Amino acid sequence: MRRIVAGESAVPRRRRAIEAALAIGLVLLIVAGAVVASNLSRNSGAEAAASGPAAELRLGYFGNVTHAAALVGVKNGYLAGALGSTRLSTETFNAGPAAIEALNAGAIDAAYLGPNPAINSFAKSQGESVRVIAGAAAGGAQLVVKPGISSASDLRGKTLATPQLGGTQDVALRAWLAKQGFKTNVDGSGDVAINPTDNAQTLKLFQDGKLDGAWLPEPWSSRLVLQAGAKVLVDEKDLWDGTGTGKPGQFPTTVLIVNQRFAAAHPDTIQALLAGHAESVAWLNKAPEAEKAQVINAALQEAAGAALAGDVLDRALANITFTLDPLAGSFQHLLRDGVEAGTTKEADINGLFDLRALNQVSGAERISAAGLGQD
Repeated sequence: MRRIVAGESAVPRRRRAIEAALAIGLVLLIVAGAVVASNLSRNSGAEAAASGPAAELRLGYFGNVTHAAALVGVKNGYLAGALGSTRLSTETFNAGPAAIEALNAGAIDAAYLGPNPAINSFAKSQGESVRVIAGAAAGGAQLVVKPGISSASDLRGKTLATPQLGGTQDVALRAWLAKQGFKTNVDGSGDVAINPTDNAQTLKLFQDGKLDGAWLPEPWSSRLVLQAGAKVLVDEKDLWDGTGTGKPGQFPTTVLIVNQRFAAAHPDTIQALLAGHAESVAWLNKAPEAEKAQVINAALQEAAGAALAGDVLDRALANITFTLDPLAGSFQHLLRDGVEAGTTKEADINGLFDLRALNQVSGAERISAAGLGQD
């Protein structure tokens, strides 16, 4: 044991006291710095959550008549005009699941697509991926078949097509077949074979006799009827009695969705997008039929590489209602259909809708989220 001699321990003791004080001060400084950093981080996050208009908005849509709000919005400049200094860039897709993949990967920021892919994305991400911010089109989907098929029972052993596995028409077909007592599987086996196929390829396969029918959106159902000799076995509007929406015969075919992170960062841009979207839908509901057909066909030529025959476009437009209402009251039904079809898991879709900005720009009767989000 070291012996402490009187008079020689004072300095070491003072040194140790000073060192201890410095250590305590350093700890307090670190803690204070952490608090400041945390506050700065929160402030930075708050700024990121609302950082003003985006430099660019990347929008996805299909070259289908059911996406006429996007086609017209781009062609007539309604979307770009409303976005102002935000640059609009666009990309076309053939089916909803592909558009959802691009949206979730950050390749696009918003998209027009069918409701079931939006439900699937929301469910898989536990509500973190997307929000439905508006409706675009209702109706315009049919099961068309060979002339010799006259009832559901005739479909056993037959091969049908849909645009893409898990897409809105794919789910509708599988759910309807289940109600007829048929079993289908996502691998194409079952009582009725379902082969998800690109729409243009579906037309050719049907013309070549390699498909017995297809559940398709417009204009493809009209093309099969008028250009390939198909007949309508099921018009989907006949399956909707208005439960949940109060609008018999109407079902959502196309909605407008956004990446949730993008929407949180750029609410001004989302409101501008919705203003342009509302202008496009209003034009579709007011424009003379001849002018409407001309603009849509010119837009289809640019987006899909081909215009439609006049009779096809007329039939397609007669089957579609253009509306800002996403018909949120139908989405629980759509979810159940997806679960029964085996393409969606049971999920809570509360929070899927954010219609607050839509209701600010629509200038019409308040559009409801049906308890599944904010309006």
